[in-house]
Amino acid sequence: MDRTDFRQKSAHIPVAREGVPFIVAGMFVTFVAAILGCSFLAWVLTAVTLLVGHFFRDPERVAMAGDRELVSCADGKVIAIDRVESARFIPGPRLRISIFMSVFDVHVNRIPCSGIVRGVCYQKGRFLAANRAAAGRENEQNWLWIRTDEGADIVLTQVAGLIARRIVCWPGADDKVVRGERFGMIRFGSRMDVYVPEDSEFLVSRGQHVYGGETALCRLK
Repeated sequence: MDRTDFRQKSAHIPVAREGVPFIVAGMFVTFVAAILGCSFLAWVLTAVTLLVGHFFRDPERVAMAGDRELVSCADGKVIAIDRVESARFIPGPRLRISIFMSVFDVHVNRIPCSGIVRGVCYQKGRFLAANRAAAGRENEQNWLWIRTDEGADIVLTQVAGLIARRIVCWPGADDKVVRGERFGMIRFGSRMDVYVPEDSEFLVSRGQHVYGGETALCRLK
């Protein structure tokens, strides 16, 4: 995907673009039910459409982090902070922060740091519950490698979950990205893993709820 397409696709509207077809379809079916006099069904469909709209909401966010701090890629709960022996694209030990997104969280994903996209890799897999440890190894996922302006390598993994069956990632290799901007989403419950240099300082703790584009996750040395 070229840079022009990336910027155009990530332009802000009140809901994620991927949600517009679902919302429009829900409104249309609700209207038909109302016209046919199926009032109970129309009310049910109205509620469902509102829930879908809530899921695809895309609020504006302002990063309050310092210059060398990475902001969260997603809304959700920090379910793991650990050390791994390697990450795709980058050999050697890394620190990993795992964030679980429930169906009630905002599912638009955001860039944690400014830099250049060095690589993108999609991997087919299973659809285990995203909060399970095995999900990070076995589930369908998309890897995004960013090299910061200071030369640090950051790897993000969008992990599909039990309900989530589609991963969206807009930028491609050699795109320049800016901290806090939108870069994709995962539909209906999922997980995000962030791999950072081993000497990074964590600014969040396990069990903490974080907000994409706002909460500082860690500080690079």
